[in-house]
Amino acid sequence: MSKRLSELTHLDESGAARMVNVGSKAETDRSATAYGRIRMSKEAIAAIHAGDAPKGDVLGTARIAAIMAAKRTAELIPLCHPLGLDAVEIEFDYGDGSIAVKATASLTGKTGVEMEVMVAVTTALLTIYDMAKALDKGMVIEEVRLLEKKGGKSDHWRAEEPSA
Repeated sequence: MSKRLSELTHLDESGAARMVNVGSKAETDRSATAYGRIRMSKEAIAAIHAGDAPKGDVLGTARIAAIMAAKRTAELIPLCHPLGLDAVEIEFDYGDGSIAVKATASLTGKTGVEMEVMVAVTTALLTIYDMAKALDKGMVIEEVRLLEKKGGKSDHWRAEEPSA
């Protein structure tokens, strides 16, 4: 096997996919924050904000969906470790022609929570789309990305803050 292939953490010596063994890693405080947004018509945003969407409370439902998704990330993304999250927080922000979603998760553990917050944001955005598609079928989900992670071997990393 080439040196480059042997350096990949999710492949074994023969190149087969594997879950990384984190058994010997120390538990540390870890957190991550992800962001994404959904662009839509001003009419759809107004209906969501007023609570007049045909399917009911759009952001309340999206918040619950995002938290549930974060807790089930290991069932959705192959090779992710199942994690006992300490907290998951979901924030929404109305922008000009969009709704932004920010998810933050934390735990004390042996591996990070980056995938959990990415899955939470994506699920919130898809839930918003599903619940508001009767108002605007042309909505666009975009800019899903990691904003920050703390803890572990690489310690602290932060991206530039997106504009809403």
